[in-house]
Amino acid sequence: MEQETISKNFIEQMIDKDLEEGVYDAVCTRFPPEPNGYLHIGHAKSILLNYGIAKKYKGKFNMRFDDTNPTKEKVEFVESIKEDIQWLGADWEDRLYFASNYFEKMYEAAVTLIKKGKAYVCDLTAEEIRAYRGTLTEPGKESPYRNRSVEENLQLFKDMREGKVADGAKVLRAKIDMASSNMNMRDPVIYRVAHMHHHNTGDEWCIYPMYDFAHPLEDAFEGVTHSICTLEFEDHRPLYDWVVREVEFEHPPRQIEFAKLYLTNVVTGKRYIKKLVEDGIVDGWDDPRLVSIAALRRRGFTPESIQRFVDLCGVSKAQSSADYAMLEYCLREDLKLKRKRMMAVLDPIKLIIDNYPEGQTEELEVANNLENEELGSRTVTFGRELYIEREDFMEEPPKKYFRLFPGNEVRLMQAYFVKCESFVKDENGVVTEVHCTYDPETKCGSGFTGRKVKGTIHWVAAQDAVQAQVRLYENIIDEEKGVYNEDGTLNLNPNSLTVKQAYLEPALAQAKPFESFQFVRNGYYCVDVKDSREKEPVFNRIVSLKSSFKLPKA
Repeated sequence: MEQETISKNFIEQMIDKDLEEGVYDAVCTRFPPEPNGYLHIGHAKSILLNYGIAKKYKGKFNMRFDDTNPTKEKVEFVESIKEDIQWLGADWEDRLYFASNYFEKMYEAAVTLIKKGKAYVCDLTAEEIRAYRGTLTEPGKESPYRNRSVEENLQLFKDMREGKVADGAKVLRAKIDMASSNMNMRDPVIYRVAHMHHHNTGDEWCIYPMYDFAHPLEDAFEGVTHSICTLEFEDHRPLYDWVVREVEFEHPPRQIEFAKLYLTNVVTGKRYIKKLVEDGIVDGWDDPRLVSIAALRRRGFTPESIQRFVDLCGVSKAQSSADYAMLEYCLREDLKLKRKRMMAVLDPIKLIIDNYPEGQTEELEVANNLENEELGSRTVTFGRELYIEREDFMEEPPKKYFRLFPGNEVRLMQAYFVKCESFVKDENGVVTEVHCTYDPETKCGSGFTGRKVKGTIHWVAAQDAVQAQVRLYENIIDEEKGVYNEDGTLNLNPNSLTVKQAYLEPALAQAKPFESFQFVRNGYYCVDVKDSREKEPVFNRIVSLKSSFKLPKA
């Protein structure tokens, strides 16, 4: 029997090799966000990749906040990140860590480097350090403080910790190679003085480790085996390896880089989103027009759709961009068999069936999803007066228009054939009523075969329809003009949000936040978590029914 060929990405191939050669006997990955903003769709790839690998190799997945920079970090961001990761389905079990909890161990690691003659306290200013650093074609110049004695460096570093040194007056630098071809290895700063309150440690510390020093230590402290990160850290890998080697960890972690996930024509930059929030253009970091994970969740995306999207994008070393239409394709594929298909009229005009008895109603049984019988059925009320979509009637239709127009007959979805007899306009010439007659022999499910119609339209019974606000979203960016103007500002789409007052089936009044449905012939909609009230839901359009995306042939 032939064995099935299993395709593995380059990261999995490297892990296989490490396990085969006994470099590690188990796998441990991590996701290490800095709590200085909300996560976005690009982070989802890293979360799902790290968690997926740990799960595949029956290893461990750690969640760690890389909170070594108190200038930008907030508890608000900590909580939002935890919520996002849990929603995506990545389970860190009991392994939730904070880099700030390692500050004492990091300090000891720095002392170890000083004692080995591998680190020194430097009095150069930040500008001087940059000037001494050299260029890509010229070597750097050694700091005049580079050859201080171990004893002096230990005392000065202790003074820094004890608050005796002003911000910016001194730093601790690794002593590596000022002539290195890799600029990151030219005696990088590994500790700075910052008298600032920290969200986790309060005022206990006034010195903070730099990311390139802290990150490899955090991985090593936690027993991470494969530190999987994005390509911009590739040039930092020699410094990562230097730190774990010089601090002498028995089983140092291995850094592996992959290409980031980019989406075309979307905004992910924190400073741009911050400005959109501050200017009131969006209603927060979770505005459904954004691609933060919180925004996607609020809009109605599912974790499964994002997982599918990440899988389709794949894992590689080559930078590339994915089309937003592909993300929407993954969402439609996930929702189409899972969601009830309900009737909602977003731009209503009244339809009156003149020959239907006044005061009479009937209950019609309607399948919740014709493609998934397991979702069952429901009853809807049918009566003499209904609401239909304005676009489903035309006074003078073009060719191949099969919906309502004078003299034409259509099927009302799950109900009867109706024929347009007349219509009424207001003083501005706007159609307000369409008058029809119905054929009682044509009831859906009756087996009627006397004649066929080419058009089927949906409706909502006027007598028990509920009104609700419905929000239609487009890209917040004007895609024809591109993301940015010449001055660096965003090209905003003035039509990114349209608000409608719609008529819905009465059952939708009971919908709860985050519940989603298909509105037949229109799109998928989710109950907004921020602005909905009990029995007064607000619906966000998640995605339309039509897709421009075609999955490539294998």
